[in-house]
Amino acid sequence: MRNRLRERWRASKGPVFGTWISSASVVALDALRDLDFDWFVIDTEHAHVNPETLAALLAVLGNDGPTPLVRVGNLDPYLVKQALDAGAHGILVPLVSTERQARDAVAYAKYPPDGVRGAAAAAASRYGAELAAYLRSANAETVVGVQIETKEALTHLEAIAGVDGIDVLFVGPQDLTLSLGLIDDRANPRVREAMREVVAACERHGKVAGTLAIDPAEKRAAVELGFRFVGLASDVRFLVQGAKEYLRS
Repeated sequence: MRNRLRERWRASKGPVFGTWISSASVVALDALRDLDFDWFVIDTEHAHVNPETLAALLAVLGNDGPTPLVRVGNLDPYLVKQALDAGAHGILVPLVSTERQARDAVAYAKYPPDGVRGAAAAAASRYGAELAAYLRSANAETVVGVQIETKEALTHLEAIAGVDGIDVLFVGPQDLTLSLGLIDDRANPRVREAMREVVAACERHGKVAGTLAIDPAEKRAAVELGFRFVGLASDVRFLVQGAKEYLRS
């Protein structure tokens, strides 16, 4: 297993950019895959993605293009195992608010002795043809990200950032804004200060800070704050924005 995202992080301290696949559409993913994205996150938390569709989406991405990642629907060993067995090179786990949850995320994503993931002759190992090589490389190469999107997570930020095996602390800006009682005021100084705290914790513990930007202004703000794993909107947002611009013209 070769994780190009890790290679980018090792080569540069600058940001890497990807996007969210929220449509569950193989066509949308295929249309975007040859653009200059470093990674894709296939969303299975809010998108209607069944296991067969997830497998098809990951097969379209393959191993040679942008790094394929999956946001699992919940902190659940079954969901993590399905995503990784189907070929994801990493996971994002939503609503991680405690050190215990962060440790569980790592354990579910790693084979023993580092975790509790079970082995299978699935797509990730070319259905067993490359199982030996995959088992020897997966723990080191698999990216584990946890989403910081609650007030509780901010109170446990230092402990979460200190968990071995966590690679990315990803600010979910909308959920964090809601948790802070600010509804949709994502640019509120309280949100920006919380984002700075996440970046600082990542720098102290050697992690990568991530977030999602829905427009160019948020993207610029994220880079200025020090985020190195930046999501640029989503396939659905690109579709809607493109249609609006075309209609306006």
